[in-house]
Amino acid sequence: MSSASRTTMSVWDAISTKRAVRDFADRPLASDHLDRILQAGRRSGSSKNLQRWEFIVCRDRDHLHELAAVGPWAAHLAGAAVGIALVTPDPSAADAPLSVMFDLGQAAAYMMLAGWELGIGSVPATVYDHDHARLLLGYPADETVLHARNKAGGRRPLTEIVHEERW
Repeated sequence: MSSASRTTMSVWDAISTKRAVRDFADRPLASDHLDRILQAGRRSGSSKNLQRWEFIVCRDRDHLHELAAVGPWAAHLAGAAVGIALVTPDPSAADAPLSVMFDLGQAAAYMMLAGWELGIGSVPATVYDHDHARLLLGYPADETVLHARNKAGGRRPLTEIVHEERW
């Protein structure tokens, strides 16, 4: 859908009308809509511009069913067209700033509001079984990326922070 044919809403309209959606239509997300949602997460605020996040895009139906078991209120993932796992370094690690969780919340909120503007419903799923989630999403081949400082001068490109199905 082109931006000219899409009805846009104000930020306030998006904030005041956004609802949690746990029941989804059986149709895929348009690739330009998914890209817009991922770009919104990428563009969200980040303490000291560290951007200590990665986004794992999951659309395989079996994988979404597996992910629906990572927490007692994650069952809606099984019916979603796409699940996006937002991953950060362990916030309890000695060298991790506590702001990483705030940054992650901002990224999630921006992504959900961008989706809402496009007519896409969403709701977070909190992970309670971290070990199970790690198995389903995978570890990065090079774990130093979880702690690497950003280069000065802008946002990391989506190709660096978005992964398909597993890390």
